Amino acid sequence: MATLIKSNGEEINVLPKNKTDFQLTELQTFVGGLIEIVKTNDGRTMVINEEGKINDLPINQKASELYQYNEFDFIAGDVLICNSNEID
Repeated sequence: MATLIKSNGEEINVLPKNKTDFQLTELQTFVGGLIEIVKTNDGRTMVINEEGKINDLPINQKASELYQYNEFDFIAGDVLICNSNEID
């Protein structure tokens, strides 16, 4: 099971449609555009909108805290947190 973290802080547990792994179109729907895969501080997989910053999507504070590459970086838009084996 994965967690969708919306930019407003809401967290929603989600399952892949096929019950095993998320397909590209599902991932794009969750983040609202092209996807980029990054790792969280604890090693999980975070799927983000590749163009979230340039499209001026709202800052996702919860996701930013999980990622925190450096103190000036942030994640924008909705994200999906999952294990790497949940992505096809």
